[in-house]
Amino acid sequence: MLNAKISGIASYVPDDILDNDMLSKMVDTNDEWITTRVGIKERRVLKDESKGSSFLGAKAVEKLLQETGTSPDEIDLLICGTSNPDYRFPSTASIIAHDCGLKNCYAYDIQAACAGFIVSVQAARAYIQAGIYKKVIVVCAEKMTSMVDYKDRATCPLFGDAAGAVLMEPTEEPVGVIDGEFHVDGEGLPHLLMKAGGSARPASLETVANREHFVYQEGRVVYKNAVRDMLNSTLSVMKRNNLSIEEVDWLVPHQANLRIIEAVAGRTKIDDSKVLINIQSYGNTSAASIPLCLDEFKYKIKKGDKILLTAFGAGFTWGAMYLIWAFDTKPTKDQLKKEKEAEKKRGKEKKEND
Repeated sequence: MLNAKISGIASYVPDDILDNDMLSKMVDTNDEWITTRVGIKERRVLKDESKGSSFLGAKAVEKLLQETGTSPDEIDLLICGTSNPDYRFPSTASIIAHDCGLKNCYAYDIQAACAGFIVSVQAARAYIQAGIYKKVIVVCAEKMTSMVDYKDRATCPLFGDAAGAVLMEPTEEPVGVIDGEFHVDGEGLPHLLMKAGGSARPASLETVANREHFVYQEGRVVYKNAVRDMLNSTLSVMKRNNLSIEEVDWLVPHQANLRIIEAVAGRTKIDDSKVLINIQSYGNTSAASIPLCLDEFKYKIKKGDKILLTAFGAGFTWGAMYLIWAFDTKPTKDQLKKEKEAEKKRGKEKKEND
């Protein structure tokens, strides 16, 4: 049976770093307050106000094409998952496709908030299995700082800018996307949203004065729902596929909050060493967080590894995906050194938190 596999992955983050000490000079907060609550130490920021999410996405796609040896002319479709489009229209996907010279593909956006990656991968999988397209790029690009209110100490430490991209192709091997489960509950609307800027509440002097063009989040409600829904969808996918926790090689949760990740992982009873986490370095990058994390640790992932992805975002929308990795990546010396340093740093932070 024809299946869809991820045959390449790449990511991009801006050079500029905004760490907790720097943030404490902008708003009433401090490193201890942020670290103990969400586990974030720093985040990347695209400072150039003339550049939007498409810039991040194009950088990731260009890197993906180069690393996989793929010609831009070979791409049939580009799907962009984003909550931070450059414009209301045209699509951010169309801008990325143009900037990367993808002349033979169609391109469109998907808005599934922080679940944007797994939802977009599911869509790409369907196109490939149906035989409609053979080479599909899924790119998630999020200039999250464009919607951050740096006067709101509850939300401004959370978010960073990033993009991640994967190349998906057909395969007859027993690898690729095996299953996915997705849910949405519109009752989550008032708890996590941008209040103004859409057709329901267009921009006006009043909405700007009321600071309604930034992300609004009710943290406790979101935390409770995120833990429950990410956990339940993950367990459901495992049950459907007769997958025991011992058989899972990696769990890659959306990097929203370290406490959410720890709660979900702990309740699945998966070993800590199998949970991929990089939120401490990048913050919440919304739809880009899962591909960013996969790319950072891809040299640890081997062909045939069984991976669970799970995410939760505004809407509320959430879900989980089971895939079998399709390729090996040889680690560089810099990656090995970086991983050793990161493990040492994580161990120190865990000891401090305990």
